[in-house]
Amino acid sequence: MTVANERLDYGIDAPVHVRQFAIMGAVAAAAAVILGATGFWIFFFFFSVVGAWCVFCVTLMIVASKYGKFRVRDALMSRIAWRGDERVLDVGCGHGLLLIAAAKRLTTGRAIGIDIWSQVDQGDNRPENTARNARIEGVADRVEIRDGDARKLDFPDESFDVVVSSLALHNIREKSERDQAIREIIRVLKPGGRVAIYDVRLIHEYQQIFLASDMEQVHPSGRSFWYLTPTFILTATKPK
Repeated sequence: MTVANERLDYGIDAPVHVRQFAIMGAVAAAAAVILGATGFWIFFFFFSVVGAWCVFCVTLMIVASKYGKFRVRDALMSRIAWRGDERVLDVGCGHGLLLIAAAKRLTTGRAIGIDIWSQVDQGDNRPENTARNARIEGVADRVEIRDGDARKLDFPDESFDVVVSSLALHNIREKSERDQAIREIIRVLKPGGRVAIYDVRLIHEYQQIFLASDMEQVHPSGRSFWYLTPTFILTATKPK
């Protein structure tokens, strides 16, 4: 049951890039108008194309944030055979898209979300907003929100039945540190536990770490293009 008179907000992804494309589109449109008025038709057409491309990029990224990522969320959640008593970790939870979706599938279980709360990859990214969304969605009693870094998870070995993550791990710049984050996810996962990660092309790096760590049922999905670059869902199971 949701809370009345409050509005859910799962954030705009990559707001810096959205803003950059919007500014470039506005500049290109202004240049096209000036050049067209002065008869420089070749440059007019060039800047018109650039402006149209920027408008397309902004539109696609907003559609991805307001519609596409919910489609991905549902696809990712459907890859997990939920019982209802799982202990779940969302690595890089942001506004709680996966965290809350997992909590809705729990009865006696609990979902924990961690994040470093960067404002670059998601606008207005604060734990207070995540908590508000959980309250509106009626799962606040099944959700816990913490500060946390994927490269050093502050949990004992084999703590979680399910670990999920969406568009977070690629923000770790160094490959060695991304690899460490994947090893940390494997470490805190219980034997028989399931992991599901949605991310960009770097997902194939994660796949190699899973395979090298003897994870089972390691399956990447087909690619999608909600964010201009190819994205994938990767799932795996820890051996019992």
